[in-house]
Amino acid sequence: MFERSLVGLDRTRKGALIRMNGVGVCPGDDGVLALDRRWPDHAVALGWFRTHPVAVVFEPENTEEWPGARGWFSQLDGAQTELLSTALQVASWQRDHRFCGRCGHEMRRKPFEFAMVCPSCRFASFPRISPCIITLITRGDALLLARSPRFSVGRFSTLAGFIEPGETVEAAVRREVMEEVGVRVGEVEYFGSQSWPFPHSLMMGFYGEALSEEITIDGVEIEAADWFYPDQLPGLPPSFSIARALIDNFIEGR
Repeated sequence: MFERSLVGLDRTRKGALIRMNGVGVCPGDDGVLALDRRWPDHAVALGWFRTHPVAVVFEPENTEEWPGARGWFSQLDGAQTELLSTALQVASWQRDHRFCGRCGHEMRRKPFEFAMVCPSCRFASFPRISPCIITLITRGDALLLARSPRFSVGRFSTLAGFIEPGETVEAAVRREVMEEVGVRVGEVEYFGSQSWPFPHSLMMGFYGEALSEEITIDGVEIEAADWFYPDQLPGLPPSFSIARALIDNFIEGR
């Protein structure tokens, strides 16, 4: 179990450690965890994992070919998946917020919480969380699945996008679907959420009921889309993703 508490870790310099570089995450003694290790000076404490203090260290100068973070998510259990997601986002935040975005001074880490504070203007920076929606649009038994140019060959998935300032999640579902595939959406129902550190996202999953059937792809974010029936599905997202959970849950409960 991962405990999100930094109490008592301000002077801790030894425990479990997650190492990562610009390529991937280092295999450890237990999944991504290297156990009973000295923490480098630039390691960042994350909390407690199975009663052990745990930290992450980003090693930009290290060019070892470690497995990519996405691959790890297909191998780890729920507790380590949550821990790795936290480590990825905290390491990215610390790397990208070394200097104050308001006045340019070097930031300092605040004890006992994930916060960088500017000693000059007192501006505080916290790890960025970007809310986004991911939605499975259905019409009867048919599923609307689409394909991004970034996907592997043959893979289709649900539609997703970031929530814009001042927008509700329901409005974001309807807007993203209309923008990407030209389908009008009526009723929207919440399904669940998943932390997704690619990049720093909180993905909120929904089902949406299509009010129109004709598809018009945007040709930029989406290169193909179609209605599929459960007995004729294309290649699907990996099993650990909320996109796959949306699809599997719909098929099992339809």
